Formats: sequence, C-alpha cells, structure tokens
Amino acid sequence: AREAVSAERARIARELHDIVVHGVSVMTMRTGGVRLMLGQERQAEREILATVEATGREAVEELRLMLNLLRGPETDGTVPLAGLDRLDELAGQMSAAGLTVKTEIRGEPVPLPPGLDLSAYRIVQEALTNTLKHAGPTEVTVTVGYRPGELTLEVVDRGPTGPPPRAGESGYGLVGMRERVALFGGTLSTGPVPEGGFRVRAVLPL
Repeated sequence: AREAVSAERARIARELHDIVVHGVSVMTMRTGGVRLMLGQERQAEREILATVEATGREAVEELRLMLNLLRGPETDGTVPLAGLDRLDELAGQMSAAGLTVKTEIRGEPVPLPPGLDLSAYRIVQEALTNTLKHAGPTEVTVTVGYRPGELTLEVVDRGPTGPPPRAGESGYGLVGMRERVALFGGTLSTGPVPEGGFRVRAVLPL
C-alpha cells in the first residue's frame, strides 16, 4: 500500500509538473511582452520587468531539473492533459470496453484550475476502471455537480454481473483517488449502496 501511495504521488507530480511549467512560462512571456512595449523613458520599469522575466525563466528551468527526477522510464517526458471537458470521450472508451456509462451534469459548469480539472478527470477515470475490473460490464452513472464553492463527482454502478463479489474489498485503485482528493483538501467516500452496487463520491473545494 505504501508503494502504491508513493507511485501515485509521483504520477500526480509528473502531471502537475507540466501544468506548473506552462503557467510560469506564460507569465514570463507576458512579462517580456510588456517590457518590450515600454519606451526608453520607462527604464526603471523595464529593469524591474527584466528581472521578473529572468527569474521566471530560471524558475522554469529549475522546475524541469527538479521534477524530471520524478519521471520514470514509462513516460517520454510529456503528459497528455485531460479535464472534465473530455468526460464524454472517456465514457465512450469505457462503453467500448463493456460498461454502459451514463453522464449527468448538474449545476452551471465553471472554469476549473488546470490541476484540479485534471485530477477530477483522473478520479472519474479510476472509478470507472475499478468498476470494470471488479463488477464487470455493468451500468454506471457518472454525475458531475457544480455547486457554490465545490465540485462533486459521483460514480455509481449497479453491481457486479458475476462473481466474485466485492464485499470488503478496497484495492489500490482507491489509493490514487484518495491522494488526488487529499491534494485539494477534499473528501472521498466509497462503499456499497442499499439498492445494490457501489458508489464513489468525491467533493473538491473550489
């Protein structure tokens, strides 16, 4: 279990690495653009922005050097970014694998920070993968709820279509979900539902 936690934290760090580097790079480029727009009469301001620009470039390089240590041989140095806007695509992939997936959006969607958006996608992805692994080709409902100050994710299946039963089973799939939820100060609840099946519910503060 400790190895699973360590591996999942390294995976999360690899994903967030690209998001952080992109953000710092954008800030650095925008700063350089403003500096070039200022005339020579604004020399003091130009020097301040030049310092910010140089610091940003150094920060990007340090991030690459530090976080590349987390990259294992299984990755080529790039992480495909995903978010809840690709939920229908994910549902289609899982349906092709045997699940019957229904998606529901409740509330008015709002822009999400890239790191949280990616983790929300991964939580749903892991929950669906666990369902396919432990319940077989069953029916699943994925509900994404946008409420004031929080994002809710709920994945509920109708139960296994054959043996073995899942009573008392936890599995390492839940480890990754717990790590991602904890990263953003959220809560995760999992367990069987009275009418049969299994529920995963995550609440992430915005």
